[in-house]
This record gives sequence, C-alpha cells and structure tokens, in this order.
Amino acid sequence: MSDKVMIVDDALFMRAMLRKTLSAAEGLEILEAPDGPTAVRLYQSERPGLVLLDISMPGMSGIDVLRQIRAIDRLARVVMCSAIGQDSMMMEAISGGAVDFIVKPFKPEQILRAVQAAFPHRQGKEGNP
Repeated sequence: MSDKVMIVDDALFMRAMLRKTLSAAEGLEILEAPDGPTAVRLYQSERPGLVLLDISMPGMSGIDVLRQIRAIDRLARVVMCSAIGQDSMMMEAISGGAVDFIVKPFKPEQILRAVQAAFPHRQGKEGNP
C-alpha cells in the first residue's frame, strides 16, 4: 500500500476541491480520474492506498468501479463520495466493499479522517481533522 490517493469524480470542480483538501496532508501523491474506466486502469497500474470515489458518474457508475477495483485488490480502501445520501446506495456501496461513505457537500475533516484511517503510519502529519 502506498501513500497515494486517487480521486474519481466526473466533476472537475469536485476533483479540485478534494485535491485542495488533501493538500493539508503533506507528502501524499494525488491521482485523478474523470471517469470509471480511467479509474480502473489507474488503480491497476498505481495501486493507491485510498480511493475517493463518486457514485454518480456517466457511463460507469461508482458502484461498478468499486466492484472492479475490489476484483483487482480485495484489500482496496475505497471511500464513496456522493450527493446521494440514500440508505440503499450506502448499503450497496458498503456491501460492495467500500470502507466508508461521505455525503457531499463534505467537510474537509471527513476527508482527512479517511486519509488517517487509510494511512495510520501518517498520524500527526495531517491538519487537525
């Protein structure tokens, strides 16, 4: 597992917001994917230690991306991020192997807590969550 975080979201502004939030955690390598197929290929080649994954994307849903990433790596740490706060979507994400579910609009401390959980050896390196 590496100190790489992959942001997967079709919205450029959301990727930028997440990148800015993650900049508080020094030393992280941040990868970005604008769609599901790119995310799966990037996961395969880079093996990030944490994936922040949007559920609602055109073409390939975040749930489908989650399943493909977990097929590549059963230990993948994937946190789903979505404006859809429905219980059924959360349950599908968690049953699919997501370790957490963050509802947009997120608070920066929620993202930083996900980083701390994914990279426990980094305790104290992030901003105060």
